Amino acid sequence: MRIGKTMTLLCALTLVLSACSSGGSKGGPSTTGATETKTETAATDTENKGAEKESEQTYKTPDMDFDMGGRTIKVVSWWDMTIPEDNPDNIQRKKNLEELQKKHNFKMEYVAIDYGEYQQKVTASLLAGEPLGDIVRLGKNYTIPTLVKQDLLTPVDEYTKNPVAFNQNVTNQFMQYNGRGYGFTENQANLVQGVFYNRTLMNKLGLKPLQDYVNEDGWNWDTFLQVAKEANKDTNNDGKLDSWGLANPSPLEFALASNETSLTKDNKQNLEDPKTIEALNFISRIVTEKVARPTEGGDWKEPGQFFRQGNTLMYTGALHELSGIKKDMPDVDIGFVPFPKGPSASTYHSFEGLYQSLFIPKAAKDPDKLLYIWEKINDIDSMYDYPDQATYETLFTDENDIKNAKEVAANLVVLDHGTFPNLKFYDFLGEIIGGTSVSTVVEKYKAPFQAAIDEVYGSK
Repeated sequence: MRIGKTMTLLCALTLVLSACSSGGSKGGPSTTGATETKTETAATDTENKGAEKESEQTYKTPDMDFDMGGRTIKVVSWWDMTIPEDNPDNIQRKKNLEELQKKHNFKMEYVAIDYGEYQQKVTASLLAGEPLGDIVRLGKNYTIPTLVKQDLLTPVDEYTKNPVAFNQNVTNQFMQYNGRGYGFTENQANLVQGVFYNRTLMNKLGLKPLQDYVNEDGWNWDTFLQVAKEANKDTNNDGKLDSWGLANPSPLEFALASNETSLTKDNKQNLEDPKTIEALNFISRIVTEKVARPTEGGDWKEPGQFFRQGNTLMYTGALHELSGIKKDMPDVDIGFVPFPKGPSASTYHSFEGLYQSLFIPKAAKDPDKLLYIWEKINDIDSMYDYPDQATYETLFTDENDIKNAKEVAANLVVLDHGTFPNLKFYDFLGEIIGGTSVSTVVEKYKAPFQAAIDEVYGSK
């Protein structure tokens, strides 16, 4: 299924040759056709030169000559970030690192700390002015604004302008505070979240293919509810439902992201935003219209367990769950579509509620050199046509599923309500799915939400 750059070039060449050999009348060469071909070729050449010029203009930090004096640069994360040799891109990164270590006289050491104690250990080290690493991975929810406000981290946006080596959205959007970017990553991929569906069950029930709704630009909250209701069936006529349309009874964060809104916005609660009200009303409809499969008293894993039983059509989840789902459902064809668009949305979205990236502690020496090294390690000509291509092509068997995953990944929404320890998200959601009216819940929680935000940002 993989289509590499070489194949793309060969296909393009084949098309050009075919175009040049066709045309003209049966009686002989066509002057008009030749003129059109020359014009098209000239236009193509102009476009190619423009693309090459644009590529040449991609910013790269000029080569620097410095000696790190044998220093060990520690990179700290909750997993071992040692560059593996598992694909050509990583092989090139590792080669770059080895050359940089020799040229600039340093050693790179990767330190892994258990996730369960990570936040406490790393935060304590920053507060003590003795960071565990020169480059540390931090979660946005406990870093911005809390650690940044205490001047514990270095702004990096002046050093991360190379779009090949640094994900520009991370520094310039997701990890911003007061107009400066603090986080960075070389990873160009984003978390994929959406709707996994049982294509085998869909066909068995005679339902319209979910991909058709996407292709027709008709995949929205209303059609989502309609499909879920159509799959709620008593297939053996015993008076009880034995087929269901939706495993998840309360996909609030999906709804928020899919309507381009959030519960909090910087230092303000956002419950009264019309887009947020729409999302809350949508979740309320799932409950009041009895759309989702009823709980059997299970925990947060229950929706995934329901889906694995093979009699529930749709499950909202993340891509990293798919390999486990396929392992547990080997005879079922699993498809993927975006979470449907909300009424105020312009496109499909994925979301992330616990976003994380790399940071440089203020106590770390030579941040400019650290980021230069990171850039030069990761400034490669990738063999892949898009981020996470190998993962997508391993997990998905349908090109439409890949297309859907690429689309939502490109439109990631980062939700920040997890930043505030005393924001009672689950109490709030519990009242919505418990049947309390949206207007009542919003009125009850808007002041406590703002108070929780003020604890972190400070009230004005």
